[in-house]
Amino acid sequence: MRWSRVCIEAIAYELPDERVTSSALEARLAPVYEALRLGGGQLEALTGIRERRWWPKGPVMSDVAARAGRKALEASGLRPEDLGAVIYGGVARDNLEPATACAVAESLGLPPEAVAHDLSSACLGMLEGVVELANRIELGQIRAGLVVGAESAREIVEQTIARMIAEPTLERLRLCLATLTGGSGAAAIVLTDSSISDAGHRLLGGAFRSAPQHHRLCRWGPTHGLLGDGPQVTDTDASAVLVHGIELAKQTWPRFLDSLKWRGDDLDKVVCHQVGSGNRRTLLDALSIPDDRDFFTFPTLGNTGSTALPIAAAMAAEQGFLAPGDRVGLLGIGSGLNCLMLGLQW
Repeated sequence: MRWSRVCIEAIAYELPDERVTSSALEARLAPVYEALRLGGGQLEALTGIRERRWWPKGPVMSDVAARAGRKALEASGLRPEDLGAVIYGGVARDNLEPATACAVAESLGLPPEAVAHDLSSACLGMLEGVVELANRIELGQIRAGLVVGAESAREIVEQTIARMIAEPTLERLRLCLATLTGGSGAAAIVLTDSSISDAGHRLLGGAFRSAPQHHRLCRWGPTHGLLGDGPQVTDTDASAVLVHGIELAKQTWPRFLDSLKWRGDDLDKVVCHQVGSGNRRTLLDALSIPDDRDFFTFPTLGNTGSTALPIAAAMAAEQGFLAPGDRVGLLGIGSGLNCLMLGLQW
């Protein structure tokens, strides 16, 4: 896929104030550790995550997403009435229906002609929203659009801890470890037609590849049925997700480079989906990307789902890691399994 007239005008984020350390979670898991004869420090050692953020209990996803959206609009210099679409790409939603994007549109004061809908694609939701808006801009349907997302980890992590205490086995620990990395956050991305862009961060193109035969490796939802009559659960075969996810990334990478007519050494910087230290190391090695070209946030934010990569990209820009003219790769892998890689001229 290629675009000739699309820019990323601004990326913004919103983080909760509450910090939850890995050691604090392990203290709550003391009965499990005792039953399995495990020492402390396992969670941070295995993932590289020291802490993550959580919203206060009962967050409204559209509210925190709108806060990030408002920041992105202010940074872009655009007004709500300039937007032709808003897409909500978070896994966490206010309701099954209507679309959480509708509440965001109301909160921000978008015009009635603006498209508002949700897009579900696990941790790739916001990146997929970028593709959707880029296509609309390239086709001349809109001149500017907004992708937002928000994630909340408190509820599912607390339910997971209860499951682990009720079933203190190595198998339960294996399937629940990934859930314990969960953090909370919100992000927003403003895209514009290049004719009205001040920032000039050109979105050039990208590549997508899927491996749906692995969709059972990671699941988040009710115990059974559409709504279920019990708590939500997450089970992740983290080692299998890593193996097959990296293989999928290796298949996507040459297609990504070919779509942009780049070589691997042409990339000045990359921002990847934030999972943990093992995933980062394996991905960079598999794609032969030097450590100093990658920006990461997982040690202090954990895995914030669909918002993880956008938050990291916003921080990379904020801290000057992304320099004018840099060729930047946004490299996302999500449950499904799906892989999406996008290229920018910053």
